[in-house]
Amino acid sequence: MHRYELTDEQWEAIAPLFPPPAATGRPATPARTVLCAIFWVLRSGAPWRDLPERYGPWQTIYHRFNAWRKDGTIDRVLEALQIRLDKDGYIDWDLWCVDGSCVRVTRAAAGAGKRGATASPRTTRWAARVADSAASSTWSLTVRACPSPRTSRPGKSTNRRSSKR
Repeated sequence: MHRYELTDEQWEAIAPLFPPPAATGRPATPARTVLCAIFWVLRSGAPWRDLPERYGPWQTIYHRFNAWRKDGTIDRVLEALQIRLDKDGYIDWDLWCVDGSCVRVTRAAAGAGKRGATASPRTTRWAARVADSAASSTWSLTVRACPSPRTSRPGKSTNRRSSKR
């Protein structure tokens, strides 16, 4: 058994949730192999194109992943696993974990404009609040406009480089 692959017991718990292979055409890659390949990509962080050859063509795995995501197969698997874990007492619905990752962006993406550009586009600040919904594995956000007051005086530069020394 390779790294990131499902055990027989794990596969038996979720196998009935996957759509059956098509009766016509070329024989499809088994769902278990596709799922193990998806786990390999997600856990390793590697691009789809770096998928090991033992799983088959990366395009097949990628297209099947997208099809399962769109038709709700992945959601059904997650829901079934959540129900099973909740029934066994492993889920605490009062505990919420939020990822606080930061991503560095360019000056232009932050609204500062590119160097040498004539004017910076107006930046609108947004405040997000959590939508009231049932316990779920995903969050739903409702965004509403929240204009903020200016912090600098009109006509005065806040850029240190432009001030005279």
